[in-house]
Amino acid sequence: MIFLYILAGIVGLIILLALLAPKKYHVHRSISINRPIGEVFTYLKSVKNQDEWSPWKKRDPGMKQIFTGEDGTVGFVSRWESDHKNVGWGEQEIMNIVENEKIVTELRFLKPFKSQSDAYIATEPDGDGTKVIWGFHGKHKMPMNIMMMFFNMDKAVGKDFDEGLADLKGVLEK
Repeated sequence: MIFLYILAGIVGLIILLALLAPKKYHVHRSISINRPIGEVFTYLKSVKNQDEWSPWKKRDPGMKQIFTGEDGTVGFVSRWESDHKNVGWGEQEIMNIVENEKIVTELRFLKPFKSQSDAYIATEPDGDGTKVIWGFHGKHKMPMNIMMMFFNMDKAVGKDFDEGLADLKGVLEK
């Protein structure tokens, strides 16, 4: 009988955590770049250019990459495979482009875990330069949403976004 009470308690705790756990996430960071919006957007539209400023490419410069379609257009897919634990396997597909405003991509992570997120890079005028906003959002499924109660995605991924944006600024302002 004690075993049943313990089992019921564990099941109840899991249900309670599932109800309280965050089901959605949104991480974003921004930086100002001292370049005209047209130049910045044209550069950002090319997914292959991310190799010059991506924090994940720096972690594994030898990652295997496969490109499908015409870069800078809707439908272009960039796939990567890496044995580095912080890079993994996945793909990014351009889903929508609003010229000089936003590039929307779908991120599909395959390893070390499967997940899907909607990502974007937006640009807006910032004085004589350009503000670049890089972010992604999505939904946590069970049991991942419970695990996210103990992991600060904004802090972890936000740090990578800050690093990448700083490198982007360095590339575009040279």
